[in-house]
Amino acid sequence: MTESPAANTLYTRHDLTIDQKLALKTTASRLQREFDGVIGVETVERFLHSSYDHFANRATVLNFLPLLAERFSRQQLQALAKVEGKAHTGTPTVLFLCTHNAGRSQMALGFFTHLAGDKAVAWSGGSEPGNEINPAAIEAMREVGIDITGEFPKPWTDEIVRAADVIITMGCGDTCPLYPGRRYEEWALEDPAGLGVDAVRPIREQIETRVRHLLAELDIPTTLS
Repeated sequence: MTESPAANTLYTRHDLTIDQKLALKTTASRLQREFDGVIGVETVERFLHSSYDHFANRATVLNFLPLLAERFSRQQLQALAKVEGKAHTGTPTVLFLCTHNAGRSQMALGFFTHLAGDKAVAWSGGSEPGNEINPAAIEAMREVGIDITGEFPKPWTDEIVRAADVIITMGCGDTCPLYPGRRYEEWALEDPAGLGVDAVRPIREQIETRVRHLLAELDIPTTLS
């Protein structure tokens, strides 16, 4: 397979170790196979390139960069496939948005995924993504048996917003994207940034209540109590 200019730029960058270059090549090949016949090779590599650059500017553990880039690229490619009418899952897609994508939207994503299982798709994003998930939010969710340590703050993109059927905003104000034909809800919730676990628990409980109500409105049965 002939590599695109974007791929050559990514794989020959001097700031990458040999292991990182190999990991990215492997990732690109995996994504190309996954989206073969759906998304073009150059688009796959362009998304991977831009995702890597985004996380490279803020990552504290460089070894995780290829994994973060792969996961975010896959999400964007899945969204693009839906927008272009090339993916018909038949399941609703919900997007949770807040400012830093480190607390409220991550807890909402955790509850939604935990309760809906494979009956719906949920994504999250932030207008000003932070560098890590709020430790107090992680601990508060751990207390109810939900692990959100595998998530990471990320921005929203045009493809992701356009692919969403329902967009839940939490304090991102005028920066929240607006697209016609989508269902929007604003959840007025306190920002847990800088708060301890004791203060985050009531926010967590409000989020769970709202997520359960949303699932009921979407007629999505919960898989777990």
